[in-house]
Amino acid sequence: MAGLSAEPRPEITAYTLSLDTPDRMQAAAARNQHRPLLKIKLGTPDDMPRLEAVRRGAPEARIIVDANEGWTAETYTDLAPHLIRLGVEMVEQPLPAGADDLLAEIARPLPVCADEAVHDRASLPHLRGKYDMVNIKLDKTGGLTEALALNAAARAQGYAIMVGCMVGSSLAMAPAILVAQGAAITDLDGPLLLAEDRYHALTFDAEGVHPARPELWG
Repeated sequence: MAGLSAEPRPEITAYTLSLDTPDRMQAAAARNQHRPLLKIKLGTPDDMPRLEAVRRGAPEARIIVDANEGWTAETYTDLAPHLIRLGVEMVEQPLPAGADDLLAEIARPLPVCADEAVHDRASLPHLRGKYDMVNIKLDKTGGLTEALALNAAARAQGYAIMVGCMVGSSLAMAPAILVAQGAAITDLDGPLLLAEDRYHALTFDAEGVHPARPELWG
């Protein structure tokens, strides 16, 4: 029904480290350094000490950054060489959505992903020349049908795909795993951030987040 050409497989997912003091972020990174991909929440004038601290705490992990619309074009330009030096693979929404035209005019030495700037297929014309990747979230598209359609349309226009989430249960993540098949980046850690999940929860292990068992769907 989702139009997949093969049986869905596990996808390595990012694990989010919340914005905090550098010391606390380093400690959080150290606790989670076994995870293959860490997503770092940034977006302040003092982001470099935080990022340096995370890299000290997790020297081998892959890292992506979510600036949460918190930077200016000048800030991104200044930080970009340091992000590359520290092995950051992608920056999510560095400038505010609706005030991001400068992304088309400045160098983007590492991929820039649209998050708040993209909701569904109608968003795509406004991203041209500014972004290299789009973050597809079922909460933004309104459901699986539009998420799959956005996935296909974005790929056809040359965008790399990230599939993300809000904090939510395994049931909320389960359909997004179908969209995430073959995505460049999967960020479906919502259930890992909950104190309690649903019965028959998704499995997260070294292979990533696994497709849902039938029992989860109910």
